[in-house]
Amino acid sequence: MSTSLFLILRILFAWAVAIVVAGLVWSAIFNGVGGIFWLLVLGLTTMATLGAITHLRRVKLIAGRIDAATISAHQQRRIELPLDVDAAFALVAAAVRELPRAEDIEESRGSLQVRARVRRNDPFGGTQPSRWNLLARFAITHDRVLATVQPGDGISSATLLCEPDAPHWVDLFALDEGSNFENAEALQRSVSRRVAEQRRDEQAAAERSATDNALTVARLNLLMAQVEPHFLYNTLANAQVLARTDPARCEQMIGHLIQYLRRSLPREHDALSTLGEELERTRAYLEILRIRMGARLELHIEVADELKQVQLPSMMLQTLVENAIKHGLEPKPGGGNIWILARRFDDHATVTVADDGQGFGGATSGTGIGLKNLRERLRLTYGERASFSIVSNFPSGVAATLSLPLPETTTVPPPLQGVANAEGEARHG
Repeated sequence: MSTSLFLILRILFAWAVAIVVAGLVWSAIFNGVGGIFWLLVLGLTTMATLGAITHLRRVKLIAGRIDAATISAHQQRRIELPLDVDAAFALVAAAVRELPRAEDIEESRGSLQVRARVRRNDPFGGTQPSRWNLLARFAITHDRVLATVQPGDGISSATLLCEPDAPHWVDLFALDEGSNFENAEALQRSVSRRVAEQRRDEQAAAERSATDNALTVARLNLLMAQVEPHFLYNTLANAQVLARTDPARCEQMIGHLIQYLRRSLPREHDALSTLGEELERTRAYLEILRIRMGARLELHIEVADELKQVQLPSMMLQTLVENAIKHGLEPKPGGGNIWILARRFDDHATVTVADDGQGFGGATSGTGIGLKNLRERLRLTYGERASFSIVSNFPSGVAATLSLPLPETTTVPPPLQGVANAEGEARHG
C-alpha cells in the first residue's frame, strides 16, 4: 500500500511542479491566472491520477503483487545459461525475435547484443496503451529491449533490459502500465523454456544412445551365444576313449582343451579381442583337432607380429576355422591344409582363412547361421567400415576374408606383397 501511495504522490508532485512553472508562464503572458488555467490543471491532475491508478492496476494483474521491482518502468533480468557463448546468443536472439509485436530487431554477434523495439498494446483491445493515460497513448508507443550475452568458462549469462523507448524524464509524468515488466517476464520464460527443451532433448538423446548401446550389446551377446563349439563335446568324448587306450595323448588333449577354455573365458566389457589372442585360442583348438585327425591336418600361419594387435570381434577367427574344418577338411579323404594369413593395406587389415578341402561343391552343407552371425557382428561393431567375403580357393577349397579397419595410430609397415600372392604361395608351397 505504501509503494502504491508513494508512486501516486510522486506523479502528482512532478505534475504539480510542472503546473507551477506553467502557471508562472501563463501569468506572465495573460497578466494573471484565469478559470481556463484552473480547468486545465484539474484535467491534468485527474489524468495523472488515473494514469497512476491504471498502471498499478495492470501491474497487479500481471505480477500478482505491487512492489518497487514490479512497478518500475525499467526492468532488468540476469539469466545464467549452461551453454557456450554461441549457443547462448542464438537462444537469446530467438527469444527476442518471438516476442509479441517485436520490431526493428538488430543482432550483433560480434558484440553479443540483440536490440529490438516492441510496440505497446492496449489491454482493453485498442491500438494505444490506455484510454486514460493520454500522454502514454500519444507520446510513447514503443518499448525497447536490449539483450547482452556475457561469455564464461563453459557457461554464459544473459542480461535483459526492458524500458520505454523515451527519455528517462518521461517516467516522472507517464507510466508504462506494466508493459516492460511483461516483456521482461516473457523473455525470461522463453529463455528458460528453450534451455529446458534443449536439456530434455539432450537427455532423450543420451537415453536413446544408452538404449541403443544396450541393445547392441545384447544382440552381440546373443550372437556370441549362437557360436556353437561343436568340437567341445567331441573332444570330451575322445578324451574319455583316450583315457583308456592312450593316457599320454589324453593328457595332451586335455592340456590343449584347458588352454582353449582359458582363452575363451569372457571378460567384462570385452566385445573386441586382438588377432594375437584369437590366434592363441585357435592354435589350442587346432592342436586338439590334430590329435583327433593326426597327419590329415596341416596348419600354416603367416601373421606379422605387428598385426597381432589388430582388433576383431572375439571368436570370429575360430568361426572361420571351424567352418573350414567342418565343411572342408573333415569330409575330405586324406584331410588337407589350413592357412591363416594377415596383411595390411593402407587404413585396413585383411585376415584370411583358406583351406584346400571340398569347397562349395562338397557333400556337406550347414545352416549358414555361423556366417550370418559373423556378418551381423561385423555390422554391429564396425558399421560399414568392415566387410566379409568368401570365395572358392584354387585349386580346391574355400577362402574367407575379413577386412577390418585399423586405428589411426597403427604404425605397421606396408606389406611387400598382396594377400592374393601370399595366399597363392601358401597354398602351393
